Amino acid sequence: MAGSKRGGQGGGKVEPPSAFTRVRRLAERGRYDAASVHAILDATPSCIVAHVVDGRPVATPTLHWRIGERVYWHGSVASRMLKTNAQGGDVCLTVYLMDGWVLARSAFNHTVNYRAVMCFGRPQPVPAADKEAVLRTFTEHWFPGRWDALRPVNRKELGATTVMSMPLDLASAKVRSGEAGDPARDLDWPVWAGVVPLRHGLGVPVPEAGLKPGLARARVVTHGGPRPKPRAAARRRGAG
Repeated sequence: MAGSKRGGQGGGKVEPPSAFTRVRRLAERGRYDAASVHAILDATPSCIVAHVVDGRPVATPTLHWRIGERVYWHGSVASRMLKTNAQGGDVCLTVYLMDGWVLARSAFNHTVNYRAVMCFGRPQPVPAADKEAVLRTFTEHWFPGRWDALRPVNRKELGATTVMSMPLDLASAKVRSGEAGDPARDLDWPVWAGVVPLRHGLGVPVPEAGLKPGLARARVVTHGGPRPKPRAAARRRGAG
């Protein structure tokens, strides 16, 4: 679990897994339960993995996914990040989602609504025998049913790919939602205040040129359900 519960049956306060992971600034926004951590990790495929390379800090953007109580990321065997990760150093994997601009009545009360997770630990390489299964989980999370329709991966491709994983036992989330919270003295100031939402969504699929007949309008299914119908290949090329 990302954190440990205390209190009676039916829930209670969730404590941070360690003093290091405790949210200090605006501590009331901290979330330490596994459900909160998992939901944010599952909501986006992008993260930043921060680590130390030759004594210097490096923060690398990459793709991640979760299976149970572990987080995974992958890349080429030649990747500097993954080579460093495989050597056993500690990393911090961060996911950040901005949900809206919060406009207040004064500049210094402007803020944003957000969800964020920081995961700390020492990653381990996924054994060769398990790579295909965990990579399948990544694809199936975002595009259910697609893996079995694809050309099967081969041994060379798997050999050229490194997959890292890390337990989620040292993770914490921080969440901000709601209105600006202007002080009473500002409430009569004649300027608009409120939330400007930011949406995280999928656009209309654009098919590649040269698809076989019958595939240009195939529906692409995501974990949120079918996407809108794609534009025809001819239309994409400017015809019609």
